[in-house]
Amino acid sequence: MEQALADLVGPDLRVLFCGINPGTLSGELGLHFARPGNRFWKLLYAGGFTESVLSPAEQHILPELGVGITNLVGRVTAAASELGVAELREGAKRLEVKAKTLRPRCVAVLGLGAYRTAFRRPGATIGPQPDLLGETLLWLLPNPSGLQARYQIPEMNEMFKSLFLATKRPDSRLGHGHRGLQRHQPMSES
Repeated sequence: MEQALADLVGPDLRVLFCGINPGTLSGELGLHFARPGNRFWKLLYAGGFTESVLSPAEQHILPELGVGITNLVGRVTAAASELGVAELREGAKRLEVKAKTLRPRCVAVLGLGAYRTAFRRPGATIGPQPDLLGETLLWLLPNPSGLQARYQIPEMNEMFKSLFLATKRPDSRLGHGHRGLQRHQPMSES
C-alpha cells in the first residue's frame, strides 16, 4: 500500500535534502529513494556524507550524521511529471516553513525543473542559490533518479562533494560570512 513518507529529520542538520516527491516503490516500502536505480545513496557516499554506500533501509542513521530528507510534495506518483505547478509551489512554501523550524545549515533541492517551477526561478542553475530559505543556505542539485540522464555520476559526485565542503564550515548560515545572499521572498498566490 502506498503511503506518504515521513520526513527524516533530527536536530543540528548539516543538510536537509529535498526530493521532488516519493515514487511508487518508495511509497510502497516507506523508504526514501527506494528504487534500485536511484543514485542518491551512492552520491551521499561519494560526497563524503556517509562512510559507506547505505541502502534505503539504513536511512534511519542519516539524522545522526547530520543529514535529513524531505520532499517538496508528499503525494506518491509513478513520475514527478505527474505533479502540477500548484502542488510544487505549495511544496516550496512548506519547505520554507521546515527550514525555519529545523534550521539546517543548508537545504539542498534535488531536481532542477521542479525547483525552477516551485520557487519561480526559471533561470536557476545547479549549485548554491542567491536566495536564502529563511536563514538557511539554499542549494540546487540534479535529481538523482536513474531516469535523469543529463548529469552523470562523475559530475554529480563533484556536485555532492562541493555541497559537503560548503556545509562543513561553521560559517554556512546567514550572518556567518554569507554576505550578498538575500532572503527568499515569500511567494505570492498568483
